[in-house]
Order: sequence, then C-alpha cells, then structure tokens
Amino acid sequence: MGELDQPSVVAFPLRGEWTVERTPAHRIPSHGTDILGQRYAYDFIRTDTRAGSRVHPAGRLRWLLIGGRTQDCYGWGEPIHSATDGEVVVAVDGVAERQWVHVARESWAALKTVRSYRRSKNPRLLAGNHVLIRAANLFSLYAHLAPASVAVTEGDRVCTGDLIGRVGHTGNSTSPHLHFHLMDSADPLRARGIPCAFSEYLVEQDGRWEHVQNGIPRRHQRVRFGA
Repeated sequence: MGELDQPSVVAFPLRGEWTVERTPAHRIPSHGTDILGQRYAYDFIRTDTRAGSRVHPAGRLRWLLIGGRTQDCYGWGEPIHSATDGEVVVAVDGVAERQWVHVARESWAALKTVRSYRRSKNPRLLAGNHVLIRAANLFSLYAHLAPASVAVTEGDRVCTGDLIGRVGHTGNSTSPHLHFHLMDSADPLRARGIPCAFSEYLVEQDGRWEHVQNGIPRRHQRVRFGA
C-alpha cells in the first residue's frame, strides 16, 4: 500500500484558479524535507496562461532582470479559507514581507533562511505569518500569509470555509503563494506529516474543467474550488 492510499480528506482552501507548484503526487517528501511536518505539503501559486508558471504580469526578460512588485503578483492578497472545522492553536502575524520579488534574490534569501532556521529552530523563519488549526488529532498549517491579513486568533473556533487570512510572501517564500499541509502535532519540531486529499475541486483538462472528488492534485495542474 502506497503512502497516499488513505489520505485525510479536507476542503480546498482557496478560491479562483491556481496552479499546483508542489504536491506529494509528484514526490515524497514534496519539498525535499520532513521538517515541520511537511512531508506531504502543497504549494499553490496563481498564474496567467503564459507558459512557465508566470506569477506576475511582467515579461520574462523584465522578470528575470529586475523582478516585480510583490503586491502585483497574481496570488497576493487572495483569501485563504479553513479546510476543516476546528480550533485555532497558532496564529502568527507581524512578520515583514519583502516588497519586491526578484528570482535570484529570493532564491538566495531562501537559502539564508533555511540556514538560520537550522540554528534557531524558529518556525516563523520558514512559515512566516501562519495559522495552525486543530481538528481532533489533525493539524492543518497555512503558511506565508500577508502581513496584517491573519483574520483569526488563538482559541477561535472556525468552520470549514471561514476566512483565516490572505496569501502573502513571508518566511521562506520565493513568490506569493499558499503552503498547506496536514500534520499530527501542534509542535513543529516533532510533528509528522499526514497525507492529504481535497474533497472537491475542478481541474483543467484539455481546455475543460472536470470535477474531482477526494483527489490529490498533480504538479502543474490548474485547479479551482467548486463542484
């Protein structure tokens, strides 16, 4: 039996169209590491229809040479919704966001952030502004939220679909996106990842949107919330 054969099923946490940048359907661990319980984590970015997962309206040459404003990226500020009913056990806001995205600089910043985390073991360095919600023994993490966008506080009860924050570019992020994963503990230093599927969403196939239930999106698929 494979690792993804019996995933926990939760609601899709975003609205509108998104591209799957990282997924356990592509590789496990999906991010190349098990730290912070992210063995089965997803990254979702918002792109246009140009080839190459373009997250900003800038042309390719301009994007590579000078980058673009963070808040002009397609995904920035988009609402994030709770994937489960549950209790908010962590709600971190106030982590600063880089106002300009440049490919080379963001990659270098990511390497420095990982080195700093290895020394300090501070989850904020990787997750940035983030929310952790407990549903029984299941903990869902929503990371890299925009500053001043976290809409919940620790101890709040939330229902599936409630707004919890907005997509940003904080922590170990190379462009605005949502990092989402499930784990078995609120303690990121000992948590283990839990396989995750989404109860219902649409996936683009040959120019048409097809309904998926209890699915695990594949890498580079365009997906959106809905039935």
